[in-house]
Amino acid sequence: MAGSGWKLLLFLLGRQDALAKVWRSRRGSSSLCWKRRCHWSAGKPLDPEVRAFLEENTEVTNRGHLTPEIRLRLLSPGCRFWREKPDLWPYGDPFWAIYWPGGQALSRYILDNPRVVKGRSVLDLGSGCGATAIAAVMSGASQVLANDIDPIAGMAMILNCELNHLNPFPITIKNIINSEAGNWDLIVLGDMFYDEQLADGLHHWLQKCIRIHQTEVLIGDPGRHQFLSHSIRSQLHKVIEYSLPECTRQENYGLTSSIVWSYQPSNS
Repeated sequence: MAGSGWKLLLFLLGRQDALAKVWRSRRGSSSLCWKRRCHWSAGKPLDPEVRAFLEENTEVTNRGHLTPEIRLRLLSPGCRFWREKPDLWPYGDPFWAIYWPGGQALSRYILDNPRVVKGRSVLDLGSGCGATAIAAVMSGASQVLANDIDPIAGMAMILNCELNHLNPFPITIKNIINSEAGNWDLIVLGDMFYDEQLADGLHHWLQKCIRIHQTEVLIGDPGRHQFLSHSIRSQLHKVIEYSLPECTRQENYGLTSSIVWSYQPSNS
């Protein structure tokens, strides 16, 4: 991860507080449906300039993470913007271009246990590169919606669907936290508990989804302090723990494993 220019992971980890403020500022105010105008729909073309930029400045890889079945466009040490100054990147911070360990664990679990999603509707919250949504499609989910507030992440997800020979799933860039509870069979989210206020919002919204619709919730996290110290921790059941590849360990301050948790609030 060390380099003479932009140490990308350190920069992005330091910027997570700013991302949390963006999530909090974009309050959802209405219920979700499958075909909102804030969705990308299958067949909608990407902006050719953005497509060309993403293809030029990311690396297609299926190595160094827990799901070699899934090919992704990611930022890697071989990419120009791993070394360039952050302000030269023309779009918002590329959190989507890193395959974070919580998302890796969720995706691995779904691929190994397709019964978890087969025939079910799945919301991938904070989808990033879209790997967990892709895993859900590969494993037979009946409907998948990916959600990320970064429109560039949405475009990257479409490219990643193409890489894996999948039709693009619907993608919404609306902040749906604190909106009306959507009727999902399963909500999955990885690496979202990096800010206490955002974690509080997630906690209450997920509780509402479970209470109203009996939604199942799976959370992926490698054991970050903000996650383990939050009150939600007492309402989680450990499902499985995965040892992280050496590459992912180096990129995440030496974290050695990532866990999938089932969220089971006692008052739901």
